[in-house]
Amino acid sequence: MRTGSEPATARSPLRMRLWLSLWGTFWALFGLVAFVLAGRPGWAAACGALLLITVVDFCVVVHRIHQGPHYQPGRNIPPYEPDRTGHPRPGRSHDRAA
Repeated sequence: MRTGSEPATARSPLRMRLWLSLWGTFWALFGLVAFVLAGRPGWAAACGALLLITVVDFCVVVHRIHQGPHYQPGRNIPPYEPDRTGHPRPGRSHDRAA
């Protein structure tokens, strides 16, 4: 929810996350190969799981970068005040008080 207090020059951390996932992929792959060659199947499995996580994260980041800014409001959308009435928003059942 936009409150109007966001900085005008805020940037998404997707590019940083892209590089960090590439860095993690490289080291997880290196660890996987090194532990397989060293005969350590447990550590190789751990590096393989980490490799899977970093590759999935990389794919998600690339997908979101390709989506572009369409899901974020632009400069021409004025900020709005948050709902302070205490009424739940329609379609959000988890926001309702029990």
